[in-house]
Amino acid sequence: MIMAAGLGLRMRPLTLTTPKTLIKVAGKALIDYGLEKLKAAGVKKVVVNKHYLPDQIEAWAKAQTGIKVSTSDESDQVLETGAGIFRALPLLGNKPFYVLNSDCFWTEATTPALQRLSETWDDSKMDSLLLLCDPARTTGYRGGGDFVIQSDGRLKRQTQNALVYIGAYIVHPRLFAGAPAGAFSMNVLWNKAIAAGRLYGIEHQGHWFDVGTPEGIPAAEAGLVKS
Repeated sequence: MIMAAGLGLRMRPLTLTTPKTLIKVAGKALIDYGLEKLKAAGVKKVVVNKHYLPDQIEAWAKAQTGIKVSTSDESDQVLETGAGIFRALPLLGNKPFYVLNSDCFWTEATTPALQRLSETWDDSKMDSLLLLCDPARTTGYRGGGDFVIQSDGRLKRQTQNALVYIGAYIVHPRLFAGAPAGAFSMNVLWNKAIAAGRLYGIEHQGHWFDVGTPEGIPAAEAGLVKS
């Protein structure tokens, strides 16, 4: 699943007429970076959620080739990340699946990150497996991090001297059992997984680009040239 329903408020004025996910960086729409990663990982079917300027998202989905892209309609309300995925579950099936944010992207080191996530996944131990990165290997990020990976691979929340969540993970649909009604963030379910000892992570070895504002576009483009 690719998350593409955001309002893109920080990206205004560019997003007054274009969904954030379709803003171009280095000549390519942000969402296309993630779609290419999914194709390379062998994914055959993708679900994209839509809320803001949904007709443009739908047109993009219909224009894709080499992979089946369907849309999950959230135009009636803002659902946030967790509830957006929950609504799309009938389209996603009952097996673990990738989730990618569409307002960021990364470069690879050696083994592709999605392949590493898939190879690390252990269904007996995990409900979700997050891709994390050292803040020193990021562009456009200003925080201190989100999680630390413990010696057994489980995650613990930490906001300083920590790794940053970079918008890609695997999740099993069972994590959504008993999900709250209405809008909710994936953080609610990740906290649930942490409490159960079933939230894991791996560290990305490439570079991550967070494109949150118009000023972030030239910074990301310059970073791509260097990477």
